Amino acid sequence: MQYKPVLYMLVSAISFAFMNALVKHLTNFSVYQVVFFRSIGTLVFTSVFIAKNNISFLGNNKKLLIARAFLGVVSITCFFESLKYLPVGTSVSLRYTSPIFAAIFALFLLKEKIKLIQWLLFLLAFLGVLIIKQFGGGLHEIGLLLIIISAITLGFIFVLIRKMGSTENPLVIINYFMLFAFIFGGIMSVSNWQNPTSNELILLLSLGVLGYIGQYYMTKAFQANETNIIAPLKYLEVIVVIIIGAAWFNEIYNVWSLLGVLLIISSLSFNIYVKSKKQK
Repeated sequence: MQYKPVLYMLVSAISFAFMNALVKHLTNFSVYQVVFFRSIGTLVFTSVFIAKNNISFLGNNKKLLIARAFLGVVSITCFFESLKYLPVGTSVSLRYTSPIFAAIFALFLLKEKIKLIQWLLFLLAFLGVLIIKQFGGGLHEIGLLLIIISAITLGFIFVLIRKMGSTENPLVIINYFMLFAFIFGGIMSVSNWQNPTSNELILLLSLGVLGYIGQYYMTKAFQANETNIIAPLKYLEVIVVIIIGAAWFNEIYNVWSLLGVLLIISSLSFNIYVKSKKQK
């Protein structure tokens, strides 16, 4: 395997991991204010590139773009809010169950078939969730509900993006999402706005920058090598974020928690391999 795609994916994983850790660190702010600032940095980058390359801001499939943006706001809001109740590594791991929901939605909406081995892999991933829930030191019920909602909506987002196919520029899809997040976060945070200090403002604004870097290098990695080789590497984020959680927030992950995370990562990584083979 070429080393550059792996390096790109590592940069992406580190960027997303630090972004999530910063969200955890900034839990003194309302989730709406965090969503608002998360959108600013990325929105600036996407808007500039769209304008520079003379791409239509409105896109082609406006209804699907709006639906994707709305669900994206729901997913990211629930995810950020869950970080107030769950260890950051656990929250990220559980959100990565979204491919299970994506496959189920695709089965009914896109008529995509699911092999028996994929169902078995999904069952293993779900077993990992149960292990974390029952033996991982106890999970806050509200946090668990929030992260499951985030994973379900993210799974539906994958289906919407697949339905749009190549008819939409990725920058337009991201721009819609960030614009909705900017408007939603701004409006919802008006009533309980908290003025950040200079240092907090830098951290809040860096959320969008880190999010954009993560998205950019993940895209470069997928462009540089085959999906079935690169896609499993996105789970590096889970490893990085668990290390950050333990070092920064003194989060403790017992053997059962790590076993559950391992089951989720390994089964869904192998599912990517199986799915890519099916498409050839």
